[in-house]
Amino acid sequence: MSIPRQNRMEWVALAAAPVLLSAIAFLQVRIDAETRSVAQQKQEVLLTSGPLLKKLSLGYDSLLADIYWTRVVQYYGGKLDVMDPNFELLPPLLDLTTTLDPKLLIAYRYGGIFLSERQPVGLGRPDLGAELIKRGIAANPDEWRLDFDLAFIYFWHERDYAKASAAFLQGSMIPGAPDWMATMAARMADKSKELDNARALWSEIYRSTQSPKVKAMALARLTTLKVLMEEGWLNDEFREYLQRFGRPPKSTEDLKTAGIIPGVPIDPAGFRYIFGPDGKARLDPRSPVVIESLPEVPSASPQN
Repeated sequence: MSIPRQNRMEWVALAAAPVLLSAIAFLQVRIDAETRSVAQQKQEVLLTSGPLLKKLSLGYDSLLADIYWTRVVQYYGGKLDVMDPNFELLPPLLDLTTTLDPKLLIAYRYGGIFLSERQPVGLGRPDLGAELIKRGIAANPDEWRLDFDLAFIYFWHERDYAKASAAFLQGSMIPGAPDWMATMAARMADKSKELDNARALWSEIYRSTQSPKVKAMALARLTTLKVLMEEGWLNDEFREYLQRFGRPPKSTEDLKTAGIIPGVPIDPAGFRYIFGPDGKARLDPRSPVVIESLPEVPSASPQN
């Protein structure tokens, strides 16, 4: 008696499932080993190509994508916990994940951050981050958040304001996109608002992310930006005091007494800002606040 085609396909899927799961288990062991050992990490890691794995998945594409995405997060988190700057498996793992499930938005959004952030908290390849996000936009043209992510990479990591503006503008045209997307498209051309724009973008990432690590990263960037903006403001007020009285202020208290500022500003740790010998505002040496350097303007695109 012949077996109906549908039943034959079900039997094939059931027979192949153990093999598929064994392959996943093998990959998990290899990635865990990579995470634990820097020496092993330098060895070649063989990963099945995305298109081939998709064919072998027998309809379990989304399930496999979720599994691979879990491995991406574990791999990235493991590296971040020990401050290991070697993230060489991120590109192939993200490629596998998004090939299996092109609709898995979280893989594009967080993957773009993981690829773009400077070492030791990321791969330091914003070009690969932008490439991943572009793939996500092509597969999910109605998701404005991906356009936001692309604009963010162009603005924060590459300082390409024209591309950032274009990405914001493209995203603003998608139904459901917030009004501020169009506003940010216009503000990208105003370099005098660079720190303010950066704060707005990091604030959105902090507000919307569900990842504790990304939230901590965003909070650190917001702290840096707050300090830089307040120092810049105090530098302006320092010059006004000097022009008005013909001598530099000894402290921010002098600015308050002169009515130039309404109160004495404090940093995120509660310490007052001071003026250095050069007349520039800075953190009190006793303050525990750590200021991270902003990304440098890239001189050229990194080579593959």
